[in-house]
Amino acid sequence: MEKIYVLLLLYGFIFQANVSAQSKESGPIIQGYGKVWEIENPDYKVDTSKEYKAVFDIMNSPELPETLNQSIETAARFLNMHAQSGIPEAQLKVALVVHNKASKDVITNTAYQKRYGADNPNQKLIRELLDAGVQIIFCGQSSKSRDFPREDLIDGVQISLSAMTALIQLQDENYRLIKF
Repeated sequence: MEKIYVLLLLYGFIFQANVSAQSKESGPIIQGYGKVWEIENPDYKVDTSKEYKAVFDIMNSPELPETLNQSIETAARFLNMHAQSGIPEAQLKVALVVHNKASKDVITNTAYQKRYGADNPNQKLIRELLDAGVQIIFCGQSSKSRDFPREDLIDGVQISLSAMTALIQLQDENYRLIKF
C-alpha cells in the first residue's frame, strides 16, 4: 500500500510540473493581450510562407461596461499565435469590422465615461491593435443609429458606409471571415 501511495505522489508531482511548465503567453505582437498556448509538433502544420488575411466580425459586447470585449481580444490571439508559430508579422493582415452592440467598444475614454461612468476597458487593446497595423472599421449605420459620432471614436478607427459593405469589400480582397 505504501508503494502505491509513493507512486501516486510521484506521479502527481510529475503531472504538476508538466502542467506548470506550460503556460499561455502573449506577444510578440500584442503584449498583455491575446495569450495563447504553444502547440508543439502539430499534425496539421502551419504554412509559414503564406499571407494570412483575417477579418473579424465584431458585433457583440459584454453587458457590464467594465468588461473587456473578448471578441476584440481574439484578433490579438490570432496575431500572437501565428507570430509565435514563426509567421512574420508582415504576412499577417487583420481587420475588425465593428457594429451593433460592440459599437461602444471603439469610443474614447471621455465618451465612454459620459455614457457608462467608467473607462473604456477596450481602449488600450484597440490602441495596441491599431499600432500593430490592424484595420478597425466601424459601421456608419451603427454610428448613426446608436449615436456614436466620429468625434467620439478612438483615433485610427475608420468609419465605413456599413458593416455589410466593409465585410464584402474585405472578403473581395481575400480576407477570410472569422466569426466567433
